[in-house]
Amino acid sequence: MLAKAAIRARMRGAACASLLALAGGCRVPHDAAPAPAAEVAAPVPAQPTTRADEVDAWPVVPELTTVTVVVRRAGPLARLGHDHVITSADERGTVWVGATPAESAFELQLPVDRFDVDLPESRAEAGAEFAAPVPDDARAGTRRNMLRAEVLDAARFPLLRLRSVGASGGWAQPTVRVAVELRGATREFEVPVVVEREPQALLARGELRINQSDFAITPFAVAGGAIQVADVLEVRFRIAAHAP
Repeated sequence: MLAKAAIRARMRGAACASLLALAGGCRVPHDAAPAPAAEVAAPVPAQPTTRADEVDAWPVVPELTTVTVVVRRAGPLARLGHDHVITSADERGTVWVGATPAESAFELQLPVDRFDVDLPESRAEAGAEFAAPVPDDARAGTRRNMLRAEVLDAARFPLLRLRSVGASGGWAQPTVRVAVELRGATREFEVPVVVEREPQALLARGELRINQSDFAITPFAVAGGAIQVADVLEVRFRIAAHAP
């Protein structure tokens, strides 16, 4: 699991210049991230609104793409637990690039059994509040609880999917309607996104908040609920794609 973090660290230095030239570095401080999303209800078509021959299909670059889920503690004895940082691995997907965001789309697939829990590098990147390391036994226990049937149910629902189903605004800061498919349920959110684009490459960053209960997940709890996982999850995504 540490291999991907090491690869990512090596590639960022080279890729910042050659892939996207990201204005001072690939990592953007969390306080510069776009505003969280709002949930929406009405579905819209899940394809770019232009002809196929006018859209370029760019594969996602897994080494520079990640979805981070911040899981916070709750309950009367929350101080005895940990806030956790879950990060994706083995991302697969496509970005369809049209002339405008409205004529573009993306889809990202994440195998849930490849999620990493509380990697030191991921906690450091998530912010100063996550600087303290989490013991290995706590990390392992969190991962077991996360994959069991009552939570992600990885055996029955092996993938988390993010896909755009609409967009508005210009390239720098579009608003994208993102459908989140998790554990057999789908919810849609309006997400303010920051996009950095070159002729042959693109990086999109956004953040949304989802409720576990909206996806038929009962937040994990022990000691009669004295220590529990908060229902709200903070989902931060960074999607990098490059022309083939």
